[in-house]
Amino acid sequence: MLTLEIFGFRAMWSPDLFMVLSALLVAYYLLVFKYYRRFKEGTKATWQQAAYFTSAIIVLYTIKGSPVDLMAHITFYMHMIQMAVLFLVVPPLLIFGLPDWLWRSLLSLPAVEPLVRFFTKPLIALIMFNGVFSIYHIPLIFDFVKTNVWLHAGYTSVLFVLAMFMWWPLVNKLEEYQTLSGVKKMGYIFADGVLITPACALIIFADTPMYATFSDPNAWGEALKLCVPPSTLSSLNLSGPETFSSISLLHDQQLGGVIMKVIQEIVYGIFLGYAFFQWFRNEEARQAEQDAINFASAPQPLK
Repeated sequence: MLTLEIFGFRAMWSPDLFMVLSALLVAYYLLVFKYYRRFKEGTKATWQQAAYFTSAIIVLYTIKGSPVDLMAHITFYMHMIQMAVLFLVVPPLLIFGLPDWLWRSLLSLPAVEPLVRFFTKPLIALIMFNGVFSIYHIPLIFDFVKTNVWLHAGYTSVLFVLAMFMWWPLVNKLEEYQTLSGVKKMGYIFADGVLITPACALIIFADTPMYATFSDPNAWGEALKLCVPPSTLSSLNLSGPETFSSISLLHDQQLGGVIMKVIQEIVYGIFLGYAFFQWFRNEEARQAEQDAINFASAPQPLK
């Protein structure tokens, strides 16, 4: 069985992406710890926010710049791990990582606020992300997108933006953008899990390999060009994914669907707990406030 080293350093570690993300991380730290006074209501970011943003960048590079990205073009189960982490883990980390004043500055840009308000309406956000994600995994569309570098980059970028919109009603901290109460947030998470299930079920219960880009050697080779220089590929004699994986194509596909569903359940379970405890704390605070009002308005006994 061959190893990934045959594809070269560039394909395995994506130095261009590393440089871009490193520059973005440096810019973030300069912005939130040195130049924050230049923004309206700007305050120094907390280290917790910095930790969230740094984690998002590290995770993003791991799944899109490390050998994980290369394996995601070789085996379907790694592709689904990449999809799950990219759309279910990175967006909330980014949202948590930017201070409120920075979000308000970004949302005040021309045409940005009306677009965000429209696409982050809970029902629209849910349908758009899960709908576009499900359409992407229709075999005809999937294979077409995976063999064109520009279509693949564009579709993935659109899905990522829709994932940000989908997470926004759930985790953003801006008072003016709070569209869901605690109980509604729990319902939102439940609905999100239900809407993504048909795509996962279609993949898990299929009795034959569905995607040519992971089963047909020619289509698989074309898909590899998204992350491996064509000159490198032309010098290799590869027959298909089985060169790097011992599991069958069908089991690889089924494993991918299962992994996607498991990661989704874990992530949504964490945020379901987060939404529940947030709602519980708010209810306790509201009850304590009401008790204080009732006590203050009650007639006091005469001494």
